[in-house]
Amino acid sequence: METTLYPLTFNPVFKDYPWGGRNLETILGRRLPDGIVAESWDIAAHPNGSSTVANGPYQGKTLPELVAILGLELVGEHSAPALALGRFPLLIKLLDSNRWLSIQVHPNDQYGMAHEGEWGKTEMWVVLHAEPGAELIYGFARGMTKEKFAQEIGSDRSAEGLHRVKVKPGDVIFVPAGAIHALGPGIIVAEIQQNSDTTYRIYDWERPRPLHLQQSLDVLDFALIEPGPTPPKQLIDEDGFRVECLAACTYFETERLTMPAGYEFYGLCDGSTFEIWAVIRGKATIYTDSEPLRLCAVQWALLPAELGEFQVQADEDAVLLRVFVP
Repeated sequence: METTLYPLTFNPVFKDYPWGGRNLETILGRRLPDGIVAESWDIAAHPNGSSTVANGPYQGKTLPELVAILGLELVGEHSAPALALGRFPLLIKLLDSNRWLSIQVHPNDQYGMAHEGEWGKTEMWVVLHAEPGAELIYGFARGMTKEKFAQEIGSDRSAEGLHRVKVKPGDVIFVPAGAIHALGPGIIVAEIQQNSDTTYRIYDWERPRPLHLQQSLDVLDFALIEPGPTPPKQLIDEDGFRVECLAACTYFETERLTMPAGYEFYGLCDGSTFEIWAVIRGKATIYTDSEPLRLCAVQWALLPAELGEFQVQADEDAVLLRVFVP
C-alpha cells in the first residue's frame, strides 16, 4: 500500500503554567481555551503532551501514532536513532512569558537518560515579541563560582550574580544543556528544542512549586559567563531574498528566510530529514503533489522526510523559519 505523504499541520497542546497569560491570542491571534495559557506545544510527541494532525488523511492521529505508522518516511535517516527509541526528535513550542519563568537549567543527554529516563534538553528561542525593556536571564555574571552559587541556590539571592540580557523581536538565544536561564515578563518566543520535558528549577520567585537544587548543581555550566544573543550567519542575500542560519547544533539547525511577495523557494525532502516550516510574519503557501497548504503567522507545518520536491511561495512579504535535523 502506497503511503500518502503531505505537509502536516497540527492542533496544539496548551499548558497553563502560572507565568503565562493571553498574549498568544491578543498579540498572535491564536484561538485559546479559557484561562492562562503559558505554552502552546505546536508540534509535540511527548508523554506530557502530543499534538494531533489537523489536516488531510491523517487528521486526528497523534504525532507519536504517525511516527509509528510512517517511521523513516516521516523522520528520515538522520533521525533513525530517535526512531529506534520510538521517539520524534524535536519539540516545537510558543511561549508567552507574562511573569518571570523559574530560574532553571536542563541536563545533557547523559545525565537526563541516567536520572530521568529521557534525553537532555538543548533549545533555542526566536523572540517574536518583546515589550520595551524586556529582559531574560542567560548565563552567569562575572565572578560567580559553583561554590558561591551553592550557598545561594534556592534562596531569593538565586537571582543575584546572573546575567540579564535585554531582547527585542528577532533576537535569537541559543540555550545549550547546562545553561542557567529564565524568560522575563513581556516576551513571546518560538522555541525549538530536543524532545524532552526535563527542567530543574533553581528558584521560582516564591511560587509553591518544587525546586531541584542538587540536580541543578550537578548539571550547571559555570563557564557560561555573560553570553549574548546569537548573531545570525548570513547564507544568502540577493534580490530581497535572505537566508540566515540562526542556530546549528547536533540536534537541529534553524534558518530564517526573508521572502518578498511572490518569491518562490524550491526544496527537496530526499529522505535524510523532515523539515519544519513556520511563517512568523506575513503569509506563504507550500506547494507539493497534494493540496496547497496556506500558512499565516504564526503557523507551523511538518514536511515528511520522503515528501520529495516542494515549493514555498510568499503570498506577501514574509519571514519564515526552517528547521531540520543535520
